[in-house]
Amino acid sequence: MTAKRGLITDTFKVVKKPRRDDRRDKKQPSPAADPEPPRPTERETELQELRKFDLDWRFGPCTGISRLQRWERAALHGLDPPQEIKDILLKDNMDPEYTHCLWRDYPL
Repeated sequence: MTAKRGLITDTFKVVKKPRRDDRRDKKQPSPAADPEPPRPTERETELQELRKFDLDWRFGPCTGISRLQRWERAALHGLDPPQEIKDILLKDNMDPEYTHCLWRDYPL
């Protein structure tokens, strides 16, 4: 005859571990302890808008010409480029980060 085998749980006790969600609930940080993320400067915001303009293909290709030339070309062809972009470009027209497109560091 064969001996009846028992289950492993007969030998070892079952121990339930707490779920990870339960541990997270206990360690909730207070809202006052969370610092606000730093706000981008005006320059960073403007450069971000100019990068968006570079990536928008509705206004034609941007390699090989300045951003202002591209804006004027788009306006000439009736593509309605944003006036804010022209205002940014005219305000800081000497800074290469403002005048050159996003792809200026890559060879043609």
